[in-house]
Amino acid sequence: MVRTYNNIYCKIINIENLIIAYKKARKVKTKKNYVIEFEKNLMINLLKLREELLNQTYKPQPLVIFILRDPKTRKISKSAFRDRIVHHAIVNVLEPIFDRAFIYDSCANRKGKGNLFALKRFYEFIREVSRNGKINGWFNKNQIKGYCFKADIKHYFQEVNHDILINIIKRKINDERIIWLIWQILKNYQEKDNNKGMPLGNLTSQFFANIYLNELDYFVKHELKVKYYIRYVDDFVILHSSKMELKIWKQKIDKFLRDKLKLELHFQKSKIISLSKGIDFVGFRNFYYFRLLRRRNIRKMLVKIQNYKKGDIPKEKILEIFQGWNAYAKLANSLGVRREVVRKIYSQNQ
Repeated sequence: MVRTYNNIYCKIINIENLIIAYKKARKVKTKKNYVIEFEKNLMINLLKLREELLNQTYKPQPLVIFILRDPKTRKISKSAFRDRIVHHAIVNVLEPIFDRAFIYDSCANRKGKGNLFALKRFYEFIREVSRNGKINGWFNKNQIKGYCFKADIKHYFQEVNHDILINIIKRKINDERIIWLIWQILKNYQEKDNNKGMPLGNLTSQFFANIYLNELDYFVKHELKVKYYIRYVDDFVILHSSKMELKIWKQKIDKFLRDKLKLELHFQKSKIISLSKGIDFVGFRNFYYFRLLRRRNIRKMLVKIQNYKKGDIPKEKILEIFQGWNAYAKLANSLGVRREVVRKIYSQNQ
């Protein structure tokens, strides 16, 4: 029997929770003007926000939309700082309730998980499905046994159905004030269809994404009895020794998504691939015996270096960018690429 939680809205609007939420929202943004402005009358602003939440007069401010190309075009929505505090306040209280029901291999936006965890599990699964890469007792790096259904959900964040999401949340949360607050956040995203979609960039969108697709996780793990399944936001992989079994599961998963969640697979990006050919997952091209950076990730870094040489990016900034990129690139077999990137950064000073 599913446990339901009553009268927990008070925990969300508790001043101590709002202070914690404020500290999380300002993290790495302490020098931003909007943070500095909010902090000039910090307690007054927090108490005013609490009063609005208490009286249910709170309304999120309009989202600021900007376009990000990296390389595909994405529409990112930026919430006002006070609204981000509310998002953190909600997640602080609701995440522990829902997270314990998530499957072990749901990897995105969860404490102790992430892309490193997803990669670790992926390689564990490859070894099990391929029997450690051995065929007739011999290791053959060019013919790794087994297949991967690499799946992507079409326009996921744009297609999340608000009514379905709310009904899923109501199974655990029996507090109409919380449902009211979630509706305020969902309705703040204005697209062609006001009853679906969540803004990319919101903390609550990331959290709700896991709640929504937990339905898929349970279908895959408990109905289809799939053993080797990993999901990272709307990307997921299933590994198996039988290509035919994966084809059957693919059809059943697509039907479930359409019927139950009003979603569909992106058929151009959802393919069954031999493990010997390498699988593009969580930012890397993953082979049994090594891991490569995506080509577009290398191109993006080279473009930034070109901008630096043209004077569009200061030296301090390019070094900061490189540090983050290098930490990521080290996860792949990329020594030669990293050395070349360093050479290009410093070549103009030689």
